[in-house]
Amino acid sequence: MRATEQAHQAVRRVVRTGETVVDATMGNGHDTLFLGKLVGAEGNVIGIDLQEKAVELTRHLLLENGIGDGRVQLVRGSHAELASAISGPVAAVMFNLGYLPGGDHAFTTRKETTIAALEQGWRALRGGGVITAVCYRGHPGGREEAEAISAWAAALVGAEIEIFERKEREDGPLLVTVRKSATADGLKGS
Repeated sequence: MRATEQAHQAVRRVVRTGETVVDATMGNGHDTLFLGKLVGAEGNVIGIDLQEKAVELTRHLLLENGIGDGRVQLVRGSHAELASAISGPVAAVMFNLGYLPGGDHAFTTRKETTIAALEQGWRALRGGGVITAVCYRGHPGGREEAEAISAWAAALVGAEIEIFERKEREDGPLLVTVRKSATADGLKGS
């Protein structure tokens, strides 16, 4: 099973109809579409991406699948500013890192901005909520980003952490899933 499919499974186990969820790195919009279907008409999806092309691709995919802007808010901005797009607790935050498929491969997520976004997502996450981060280690900076995310997750208090990787490819995708306990309130030392 692909890492993205496993991320969807982890989110599906936690999110209920009507909740608020975040796609922190929209890309082509597949996770945004998945989240829009999952939360239903009463839910709210916040999709974030720095690239205008990603916002337009996502908007088109959503409309093509009958999901209007009523339940999905598309934000053109950095995932490192995730907190400014969120007004209350969220049930899930999804990250599909790296570069925009079909886009400029030199334009990628970076460990510094991703860690900032993960910290903001963790603070906004409701008890029992989940963060998924699919990391692609095959591009410049990808391995370092994946290692930083794994270290970040290991430093969390009140988290259940799962790491999935295919052993046959050391540069293949890595999925880090972090589920917040009902009583968790943040990072070690915070």
